Order: sequence, then C-alpha cells, then structure tokens
Amino acid sequence: MGRGRRIAKRFRNIEGPLPEGKKRFSQILDAIGADERRERVSVSDLMRAMDARAVAALILLFALPNVVPTPPGTSSILGLPLLYLTAQAMLGKLPWLPAIIADRSMTRADFNSFVGRVTPLLARVERLLRPRFLFITSATGERVIGGLCFVLAVVLALPIPLGNMLPALAISLMALGVLERDGVWVVIGALVGALSMVIVSGVVWALAKAAIFLLVNAF
Repeated sequence: MGRGRRIAKRFRNIEGPLPEGKKRFSQILDAIGADERRERVSVSDLMRAMDARAVAALILLFALPNVVPTPPGTSSILGLPLLYLTAQAMLGKLPWLPAIIADRSMTRADFNSFVGRVTPLLARVERLLRPRFLFITSATGERVIGGLCFVLAVVLALPIPLGNMLPALAISLMALGVLERDGVWVVIGALVGALSMVIVSGVVWALAKAAIFLLVNAF
C-alpha cells in the first residue's frame, strides 16, 4: 500500500486537474470586458486581473498579433514589451512594465471587440490544455521557458520579412502551456521555436548573401 501511494503521488505531480476556482485566460478576458464599471481597459488592469499568471498572460497577448501577417513595423512595436516580459520571466521577477506601456489603454467597447474575436478561438484551444508534466512548468522550468522566449522575442523584434510569425507562434504556445501548466504545449512551442530559428537564420543568411552580391557588382 505504501508503495502504491508513493506511485500515485508521483503521478499527480505529472498530471492533474485544474485547481478548483481557477479561471481560464479566456474567462478572465470576458469578465474584464463585462465589467460595466470600467470605461477603459489598460495593460495594468490585465496585469492585476491575472495576478500570479500576469507575465505569461501578457506575453501571450503581445505575441499573438504577430502570428498572422501584420503591417511592417508592428513586430518591432510589440517586440519591446515582449523583451521586457520574457526577460522578467527568465529572471523569475514579478511582472513590471514601464508606465508608457502599462498605462496604455483602450475603450471597453474596443476591448470587447478584440475579445470577441480572440476568446472563441482561445476557448477552443484551452479545452485541449490540461495540467500535465508539471515539472516543466515549475519555478525553475518557467525561468528556462522565459529564456527561450526571450531569444525568440529578440528575433521577433528584428525587421526580418515574415520572420516574426513562427517565433510569435512558438512564444504563444509556450505561454499557453505556462498559463494552464501544460508541459506538452511548452515542448511543442520549444520545437516550433527551434524550427523558427533555423528558418530565420536561413533567411538572414540569404539576405546577407544578396546584399554582398549587390555590393560586389555595384562597384
């Protein structure tokens, strides 16, 4: 019996249900949008609402828009907050953003419009997430994940044509994994991140060769 209990305890550390009362990210976004006392919703509001999960939640919010093609320069704008947040995750620090970013806000109507597009897809994705392989999202694991996301955020912020989509997808997958303590999604995100680094380095090398060729033949 003693051995059986030890095995069961070890198994619970690998997989387990969501803690009772814990809201998913999509539910928190809906709740913020439904709060009629708010006229505007700021980044700092989101940080307070997510509490201990604020870093992963904000990383997800700033990474997601880059998963689809965006106007030139968007990745550089969204990349700066990602650099702040992923560096803090890597160092195990509490979430903090400069006032110029934290105080940025939008009207509740605009926020609800954004949430209305995002949360249906997010809710479907969240149904695939569940706590498992919890050692990956432990305190030490989250710092390693933060380091991986920081490297990808640096790549995302660079002005590389279409070089932001795969790194943003990788960051989003890992952030979702941390939010729901799903180590499987973190691993998938890390693999996508590795693939993105290979592709982006190939693009950079090709651009460098093209630039050298043009310089050599211009003179």
